[in-house]
Amino acid sequence: MSKKEKVILAYSGGLDTSIIIPWLKENYDYEVIAVCGDVGQGKETEGLEEKALKTGASKLYIEDLKEDYVANYIFPTLKAGAVYEGKYLLGTSHARPCIAKRLVEIAEKEGAVAICHGATGKGNDQVRFELTVKALAPHLKIIAPWRIWDIRSRDEEIEYAKARNIPLPVTKEDNYSMDRNVWHLSHEGLDLEDPWNEPQYDKLLKLMVTPEKAPDKCEYVEIEFEKGIPVSVNGEKLSPLKLVEKLNELGGKHGVGIADMVENRLVGMKSRGVYETPGGTILYAAIKELEYLCLDRQTMHYKELISQKYAELVYDGLWFTPLREALDAFVDVCAKNVTGTVRLKLYKGQATPAGAKSPYSLYSEEFATFDEDEVYNHKDAEGFINLFGLPLKVRALKEKENKK
Repeated sequence: MSKKEKVILAYSGGLDTSIIIPWLKENYDYEVIAVCGDVGQGKETEGLEEKALKTGASKLYIEDLKEDYVANYIFPTLKAGAVYEGKYLLGTSHARPCIAKRLVEIAEKEGAVAICHGATGKGNDQVRFELTVKALAPHLKIIAPWRIWDIRSRDEEIEYAKARNIPLPVTKEDNYSMDRNVWHLSHEGLDLEDPWNEPQYDKLLKLMVTPEKAPDKCEYVEIEFEKGIPVSVNGEKLSPLKLVEKLNELGGKHGVGIADMVENRLVGMKSRGVYETPGGTILYAAIKELEYLCLDRQTMHYKELISQKYAELVYDGLWFTPLREALDAFVDVCAKNVTGTVRLKLYKGQATPAGAKSPYSLYSEEFATFDEDEVYNHKDAEGFINLFGLPLKVRALKEKENKK
């Protein structure tokens, strides 16, 4: 008797993947190997092995990807200054290629013929998973149940699970679609689907408090960067993961890092979500202050264009592409002098700049002072303005001449 072909399932134990294992067993003649990429889901990984095996998987891998995720996906994106549509710090976006890369590695180890994921046909994650697979292992087949099965809603998923006695982490009454990792926690669905509804923050928030419930006393935090990468908090050198965890704790305590936005999905529709990103919000605020100090005007302005493109690239699942590598090369050059320390004041949902210093600072008090100085000749500005404004002057003279 020949052995069954193997399929690797991206497994979280959440609603979607809880029912995919029995669905795969009912509809395909595969051996199902579940893989949980741990990028900081916390307690969500507890009890997964028993659950996966009981529902039909032959084995479960739980892969600790947290340090890899922070060092090789989060920090390069931070260094690039990439923020999608001005608000989203890309917490789900760059987690997917990190997880998908490990899925491919295990598929090759196990000799699997396919990779299966639980992303819906309306979402961005299907693109992120599948583009990574195509880039790294184009020979693997992809199974996307949401594009195949007859289930059409999360309520129907719950009914499917109940009929097979599969325990679920949600109910119909508490059925937000959530994604958690070391960088953020996202919330979608239910009352959030109407943009007019104010989020029920007391019910939603899990990583942080609301600004109203934050302490009445501010707290200062100092973050040190080396070449655009954060390396210490309040003078304590930390690993990438520990650094993010420390800032999550501080930001969460002070209600820093809530983003409520209606975003443009890659697949064409708008969606509304609430994101908790306490440590990330602090880091983005800090590195921006250091760049103000260390980057010249032309480089800084052009990097802002690159940051937007980088954000779109990450959001669209194009991590493993020559373009991302090329943009990283540009960003690395920009960041070679982004070294120094930034102080921020955390208070009631805000991370306010409170000082920055760098051995590569381009700020010169001697030139910038409003007091008397010996280095700047005010008369030089007259010639500069005459040349800079010459096109305006010529145009105005021509218009006046043509009106005669």
